[in-house]
This record gives sequence, C-alpha cells and structure tokens, in this order.
Amino acid sequence: MKATVNLELQAACEVASLPDADDVRGWIEAAIHSANVADGRGFDIVVRVVDERESRELNGRYRQMNKPTNVLAFPAADPGEVPGLPAGSRRTLGDLAICGTVVEREAREQGKTPAGHWGHLLVHGTLHLLGYDHRTPAEAREMESLEVRILADRGFADPYALRVADTMPPTTGQETESL
Repeated sequence: MKATVNLELQAACEVASLPDADDVRGWIEAAIHSANVADGRGFDIVVRVVDERESRELNGRYRQMNKPTNVLAFPAADPGEVPGLPAGSRRTLGDLAICGTVVEREAREQGKTPAGHWGHLLVHGTLHLLGYDHRTPAEAREMESLEVRILADRGFADPYALRVADTMPPTTGQETESL
C-alpha cells in the first residue's frame, strides 16, 4: 500500500543541491513503505533545511554537541492520530532538520553524489521518526540494511560502502540521533 506524505519543506537557507519537494517526498515515501508502516493512512512531516549555525544550535540544545550535524530527527511526541481528523486518516511523524552545507561537504568528501547523499539522509531521518535507531550493533544492522535497500531501489550505491573501504566501524548512534 502506498504512503501519502503531507510534506512541509522549509528552506531556511540556500543550498544549490537541495532536491525539489517531489524528490524529498519520494524519499520519505520510500522509507515509510520499506518500514512496512504504509497502511493507507497519510503521514505528516516537516523537513527544515538549515545552515550550520542553526544545526549547531539544535545539536547543542538537544544532543549537547557543539557542532553542526547532517540530520536531526525530532519524532512527534505522540505519533498517533492527528487531532480533528477521522481516526486512522493521518499520522504525524515529526520534524527533520537537515544541514544543507554539511550534506554537500560530506557528499564531496565521501565521493557521493549530492542527490544520493540527500536521499540517504532523508531516508535515515525518516527511519528515526518511525522508531528505528542505531545505538546497538543489531539496531544498526537492521536500519542500515533498510537504507541500503531503499537507495539501491532508487539507483544509488550503498551509502556505507565507503566505510567498508576505509575499515570504519559500524555506526554507534553518535552520527545522527533521534530526539
């Protein structure tokens, strides 16, 4: 069953590589579908593209880390029904804050296309909003396998292939945190 996503895309800064709203929605829908939560309801999500100052501020406030980060996920306090709508019609997921300049820099440094890296971080953040995490090796394997499959389905390479080439350890929850 296809998920319908009501997306509010906020561009708080200019970023040349920012995907258009249809592409952003497509990545989010792919994550929802792959997580097997597309049950006919609609999903509401806010994606805010921020600069490094705002990212650093949010990361400091919510993760006590004084540096910008690529994506922060803020799940809705109660990811249940939307007040005022018939039961079962919509679900609020929450908000993603994505730092556009960090996305572009990481894509360059990691030899990825900006489009593929945007897609990966949109999927990664959406999975956090759906309750996935990577604090333990088992959680990381589950979440990463979904991400790899989603990106492959859309024609993009394994976003973790570079880590294997560089013999980097699996993610530990220090990269992106669900808040």
